[in-house]
Amino acid sequence: MSQPRQSRALVIVNTDFCGSDGDIVLGTRRGARREAEQLSKTLSRLNYQVELMHNKTAKEIEELYQQECSREHGDYFVSIISSHGEQGVIFGCDSEPVKLTRVFQILSSKECPVLTKIPKIFFIQACRGGEFDQGVVVECDSGEPEPDGFSDYLSIPPQTAVMFACSPGYVAFLNVFGSMFLQALLKALEGEERHLALNRLMTRINWEVAFHCQARGTYQGCKEMPCFVTNLLQEVFPFSA
Repeated sequence: MSQPRQSRALVIVNTDFCGSDGDIVLGTRRGARREAEQLSKTLSRLNYQVELMHNKTAKEIEELYQQECSREHGDYFVSIISSHGEQGVIFGCDSEPVKLTRVFQILSSKECPVLTKIPKIFFIQACRGGEFDQGVVVECDSGEPEPDGFSDYLSIPPQTAVMFACSPGYVAFLNVFGSMFLQALLKALEGEERHLALNRLMTRINWEVAFHCQARGTYQGCKEMPCFVTNLLQEVFPFSA
């Protein structure tokens, strides 16, 4: 029996940041690299051709997504972004912002016809503001809060699902062992939950983070609530290899 055609996965993890003058602007994201490598290995086992990219500038991140327009894809395109962020934005390793609306626009049917009918799935580990329930923890992917996250949802093109590590305006936790969100995703992909339809899988991840994860240390007990939005037109099973 022939092997099914491989889908593609693009994993971008930024851990070290500096400004144009070389000074460190944002904190080092300890634990993020190993976590991204674990996710990449798991996706490879699930028949994804994985491209893992470390410490890319804002311009390079946009270029990586533009290159997808000339790639061959299987049944799905999955992308995991792990970086510092704020509402509607993730940061390159040069501390320059990349608007998520721009990323989604690059992969829209207008700019990327090859992906028009292929489900596009994003998992974004980054803060969406600076608010927290009595705490930040050892490290957080922080930025300044902005009041409205709905514009992000309006920019998501058809046949796309996006899962954020946290709600609009809030921080996403990270420590040396990894993040609450991506560790929950990893657990799901390595377990039987991977056979679920995507919307049920994402709901299961919400439950895992909400009830089984909490901050430690100074802000012991602080919580995080992932959320997702989908414009998919049918149930999909992207990880049931």
